[in-house]
Amino acid sequence: MSTKEQARNKADVMQWIASAIVRYRYVIFALFAAAAVYCVLSVGRVKINSDLTSFLPPTAETRRGLTVMEEEFVTYASANVMISNITYSRAEALAQQVKEIEHVTDVTFNDTPSHFVHSAALLTVSFDGTNEDPGCGQAMTQIKELLAPYDVYYSSSVGEDFSKQLASEMTGVMLIAVAVIVGVLLFTSRSYFEVVIFGIVFIFAGLLNMGTNFWLGEVSSITNSIAVIMQLALAIDYAIIFAHRYQDEAAANPNEREALVEALAKSITEISSSSLTTISGLVALTLMQFRLGRDLGFVLSKGILCSMITVFLLMPGLILLFPKALKKTAHKTLIPNIRPWGNLLMKTRVLFVLIFAVILPLAVVGYHRVNYAFSDRTIGELVYSPQRAALHKIDDTFAPDTAVAVLVPSGDFEKEKAILAETLELDEIKTATGLANIEIDSGHVLTDAYTPRMFAELLDIDIERAGLLYQAYGVEHEEYQAIFGTPGTYQVPLVDMFLYLFEKIDQGIVTLDAEQAEQVNDLRGTLERGVAQLRGTNWDRLVLTAGIPAEGEDSVQLVERIRGIAEHYYGSDNVLVVGDITSARDLGDSYNSDSLKINLLTICFVFVILLFTFRTVVGSAVLVFVIQGSIWINFAFLYVQGLSTSFVTNMIVSAIQMGATIDYAIVLMSRYLDLKLRYPKREAMARAVAEAFPTVLTSGSIMTVAGFLISFRVSDVYVGHIGLAVGRGALISVILVLTVLPQMIVLFDKLIEKTRFDIHFQTEEEDL
Repeated sequence: MSTKEQARNKADVMQWIASAIVRYRYVIFALFAAAAVYCVLSVGRVKINSDLTSFLPPTAETRRGLTVMEEEFVTYASANVMISNITYSRAEALAQQVKEIEHVTDVTFNDTPSHFVHSAALLTVSFDGTNEDPGCGQAMTQIKELLAPYDVYYSSSVGEDFSKQLASEMTGVMLIAVAVIVGVLLFTSRSYFEVVIFGIVFIFAGLLNMGTNFWLGEVSSITNSIAVIMQLALAIDYAIIFAHRYQDEAAANPNEREALVEALAKSITEISSSSLTTISGLVALTLMQFRLGRDLGFVLSKGILCSMITVFLLMPGLILLFPKALKKTAHKTLIPNIRPWGNLLMKTRVLFVLIFAVILPLAVVGYHRVNYAFSDRTIGELVYSPQRAALHKIDDTFAPDTAVAVLVPSGDFEKEKAILAETLELDEIKTATGLANIEIDSGHVLTDAYTPRMFAELLDIDIERAGLLYQAYGVEHEEYQAIFGTPGTYQVPLVDMFLYLFEKIDQGIVTLDAEQAEQVNDLRGTLERGVAQLRGTNWDRLVLTAGIPAEGEDSVQLVERIRGIAEHYYGSDNVLVVGDITSARDLGDSYNSDSLKINLLTICFVFVILLFTFRTVVGSAVLVFVIQGSIWINFAFLYVQGLSTSFVTNMIVSAIQMGATIDYAIVLMSRYLDLKLRYPKREAMARAVAEAFPTVLTSGSIMTVAGFLISFRVSDVYVGHIGLAVGRGALISVILVLTVLPQMIVLFDKLIEKTRFDIHFQTEEEDL
């Protein structure tokens, strides 16, 4: 079978598919309506995960440690409250008032530099529940009401729903983005009514993607917040391609249905090919060890597919519903003819290539010197939220502390006591807390082993009652020394004996007089909270406070010294060290492992697709090189600005920018190769620049606007930096595609032709 026959058969298949879609459009309408109802009901059930560390590889120490802590311990809520311009005595009185609020268990405040400096007081408030506990939220509200007359700054997650706040901000971004994008589409459209159809198509596409996220179980807050607007920016040109293809066919064929079938048949192939480069970049993200890439890559890839399905299936029916409206609102293009610019590019020959050659090495150097942050406390803000502003105000006034949790096998309190004592001797450690060093009274440590007589004296109860309690404990725990051995010397750690006593009081087996009951009840809440936080089924937790930042070589070295102390007692395989320091370190290791791999895979995927599209090695390499150059320049801006950005930005945006903006280069190259068959190469390129400009302008401006709106309207530091890099990257890509790339393609035209190859599939007839 000849190549022409293969092409004809392929066209026949596309014609058949397009015809079926148009014929069964009302069935398709019904299916989309049902899917839309399902997705509306599903959107609210999608679980949102705001914890970046949960996306670390399961083998990472931080992830393993956090899993243990989630399963075995309770982490109670806390808040740092800074009151400025206040005297110490007044702050002390307020601290006492805060402590009396229901659900507040403790307020730490003293005259040390950690809590009072330069007329600023820092109150560390502890609550009796988790951040999501309604009671803690009510207590936080009462604290804010109490301190309303003062200059106060709050740093806490209590009562705050950052996912809802982010969703609210993104709703505002979407409204502005839609208004701007509608303006762009009206400017670049051929018919005003086509913008209405675009809107309907995108609403359904976005809804399908958001609703089907329910199937994934949960998505990250970053993915959830930017997926819809990125889907719009990445896939809106599919609808534009189809609409313009239909208008071209309708102008040549008065039969609207036949014109629609012909346009759809041609668009399916064109749009599918265009989407491959975008999807390839997103697929590369899914191969990251850091599973946020998989989360975002999968959701955005699904969004691209939802957009294509909606354009292929729903949009033809909508066009056939409103053909008159499309014709009546048709207008001349408002996009200026930039043919003179194309002529200027060809007259200046290699001017922009030389400028690019000078800038690029500097950009590469800047790209590799960008300071990436692995803790959200060190990321530079683009938009300050009240919470971030308060956090920085507190950190600037008081030296920030970093918490470190050491997890060790439970049961050996003597080893824990030794570890706590040794870590406290480290200069950077301010506090070290575990069950093994908590005193319930002067000289009485929770984990000390007490005999019945010692316990009786502590609680001022009869020795006989204490002996019976110990005997019952021994029987239940199969420690028969309490009965058959020497009961008087039988010892039980205080913490275990108290918990057993509480259990028997609740069961009504043990009764105490009023004074004894008051003494036990005063102790009970503190002890049970301490056990819930520090003692698990298989692990015990030691909590350290270090006066050192979460990032830096000194911080990592401190963690290793702490690990060395713990491993001395338990061995190297029985200790987990978890905290902001280890989180930053593990995220850094994940970035170092993923960054180069994802960049190379993205480039390889895109290059292979371009090879099959244009069948020229040098031509494909030139396109990839220019877009990769735009990525280097994009991130070099961060170095020039001295702005600390999240490591997530580099990995995610590099893949998105390469996968999405390579389409601009493809459009230019396609136009040039077609026109070169009829015109000399320089004239062909001048015309190609003019013909590619509307598509590049529309798609590029939408992505640029979407990115910049996110960066300057959203306070989440991760989302903001991703938006800024996406918007800036799209703008740089548009500039390079309309300046450097045309001159470079013409410059390497001979090599492009020399490295051209044909793909020929041999048939059985040819074998014979």
